Amino acid sequence: MKILEKGNYYGIRKLELENVGVSFSEYDYNLPQTDWHYHENPYFMYVLDGNLKDINRGGTTLCPPGSFLFHNWQEMHMNTKETRLAKGFHIELDRNCFGKKNLNENLWEGSGLMKDPRLHQTLAKIYYEFKCNDKYSTVSLDVLVSQLCEEVWGEDLTPIKTEPEWIENLRQLIYDDSNDLTLSSLSKILGVHPVHLSRSIPKYLNTTLGDYIRSHKIKKAIHLLGNQNYSLTEIAHSCGFSDQSHFTRTFKHYFKETPKIFRQKFL
Repeated sequence: MKILEKGNYYGIRKLELENVGVSFSEYDYNLPQTDWHYHENPYFMYVLDGNLKDINRGGTTLCPPGSFLFHNWQEMHMNTKETRLAKGFHIELDRNCFGKKNLNENLWEGSGLMKDPRLHQTLAKIYYEFKCNDKYSTVSLDVLVSQLCEEVWGEDLTPIKTEPEWIENLRQLIYDDSNDLTLSSLSKILGVHPVHLSRSIPKYLNTTLGDYIRSHKIKKAIHLLGNQNYSLTEIAHSCGFSDQSHFTRTFKHYFKETPKIFRQKFL
């Protein structure tokens, strides 16, 4: 069993930054499959590009761009790369600094997806400061990581419960193309009765199917808003919205402000 030391992940390290007991890094994932391993510190992982699968004792989780995960430092897991290119951003917390930073040790318990898309707003600011890395970034990152941890304590970090195989297939369908899905078409593709689908989806996705699709699209948009090379129209189409107006309405529903205002604050 491999134990990865602080700041080390499978792949090619592109950028790295140390900041008061927290290690930030960006990696290109180049291996089709990693070994079973665990890390010496708890960490967050944000999928910037490509599709991954995270596999642990609790099951398999499909992680498309925009996925935000937490891993306990003792959590044994492995990853597979489902697309040719994949890239991720890591925020690793030094266990020896938890007391100094007044962080709650309960954060160590469990691993799983961060389901609330509002957490991505704080995450986007952290990623921006990581890329900017000017004289103000040190204090900004210290504050933002503490803020993120405070926000995450309200999240359910228990391991993901065992799910039927068709749930993972459903997620894959949504990630590939969610524009023309209906209960009838899903029933035929997945081989599951429509009534069972309608009862089971909220149980395993923790929300309605429509809201899950919309939040997935919004998660993909967050990090793109930090890049001024993309127009709002380009981001809307890239994330699967029919037009910029639809994107704006959906974004405002989650964040109580428009993508334009969010981008202005971000930058």
